[in-house]
Amino acid sequence: MGDERMILCLDVGNSHMHGGVFDADSLIIQFRMASKSGASSDEFGLFLRSALRENGVNPNTINAVSLCSVVPEVLYSIKSACQKYMKLEPFVLQAGVKTGLQIGYQNPQEVGTDRIAGAMAAAYLFSDQNLIIIDLGTAITFCAVSAQKQYLGGVIMPGLKMAMQALAGGASKLGTVEITQPQKTLGRNTVHSIQSGLFYGVEGAIKHIIERLTDELFKSQPPTVIATGGFAAMFSDGQLFNHTVPDLVLKGLSLAYRLNH
Repeated sequence: MGDERMILCLDVGNSHMHGGVFDADSLIIQFRMASKSGASSDEFGLFLRSALRENGVNPNTINAVSLCSVVPEVLYSIKSACQKYMKLEPFVLQAGVKTGLQIGYQNPQEVGTDRIAGAMAAAYLFSDQNLIIIDLGTAITFCAVSAQKQYLGGVIMPGLKMAMQALAGGASKLGTVEITQPQKTLGRNTVHSIQSGLFYGVEGAIKHIIERLTDELFKSQPPTVIATGGFAAMFSDGQLFNHTVPDLVLKGLSLAYRLNH
């Protein structure tokens, strides 16, 4: 796989840890693991080494680890796992590191580091363009980035799974359903009715928020809309997005490591 620097990137979200290895600029493998808040450093460490080997990468060839986490209680265990099982001190994307972005949030430390990573990658991949980046995960986040690489702010709303759990938990006769795109808007039974409400409710919200952000921020130069996250593919044929980039946050973590080293 060449003699270039091999970087293991880890995006630790509320539901899953999404990992990948970059050989220079090429993402050569990806893997996922449920991000359990009670998992020990040994569980994470053994999983990482096993996931690398099963995907044809010798763990000993990894030169660096770059990670971000929106789950603070998991961060210590993963850092310890990298130290013990990878023999590497991980780079953690956090407030104070170089990002190449001007953060326009009132308190820059409040911006989720996964959102910063995604914005970094998008600004690199689609340079000199106004951007709206939408991450469809446990929550759905929107980030607005100007062509001058100013991180202007964003929007946060419940994701599909969170909305479904709220329905199931708040209404005794409604249970959990498979999250999928229904064939028709009108449901003829409870399951289909919930699926329709979840899918078309989120689709409509995304469309409306894109329109409002464009009107507020980017009237003179319409934005390029980029989607990422676990549920992005479900909406990729609805003409909401210009591009779907599933590994956007991993690309941002690789960029952040290189920028700070």
